[in-house]
Amino acid sequence: MSAKVKVVGDSLGNVIQQSVNNPEYGYVRVEQIKTTIDDNNFLRRKSVSALIQGNLVDLQAEGYFAGQELPGKIVVVESINPFNSKNPARDIKHAGNTGIICTIEGLPIYRKTVYSLSTNAEDIFIKHDNVEQIKAAFNTESKQSALSPDASEFNI
Repeated sequence: MSAKVKVVGDSLGNVIQQSVNNPEYGYVRVEQIKTTIDDNNFLRRKSVSALIQGNLVDLQAEGYFAGQELPGKIVVVESINPFNSKNPARDIKHAGNTGIICTIEGLPIYRKTVYSLSTNAEDIFIKHDNVEQIKAAFNTESKQSALSPDASEFNI
């Protein structure tokens, strides 16, 4: 089960953020706690967020406020086509913190989250096929973290 989509403000409570590249445009950040059950039947709750982008005047006219609940849901969309033609690397899907790019048939998978007014909207996932490369990277990462002392052991 997923929680309601909520508008999120910055530390000052501002919900509309102005675009760095074009002062006429901006965005509102929304969050939702989603419950998922993975292939191993393991339940997880995690926060997902998305940006509602638009003209500043239009965003202001909507009257968004921090904590406001919105209809709809946030969905994950994956694709083999970049979402941003000017900066395609921006939405490349990586396997955790390994730095390994998730691929299918050698093509990178792109991933983003979007807010949808439809409560029937579904996540669109693409299953990566470079499983062995990712497993090897995670195994290497696990071995290195087991060998590296944790700073907390030294009361730092």
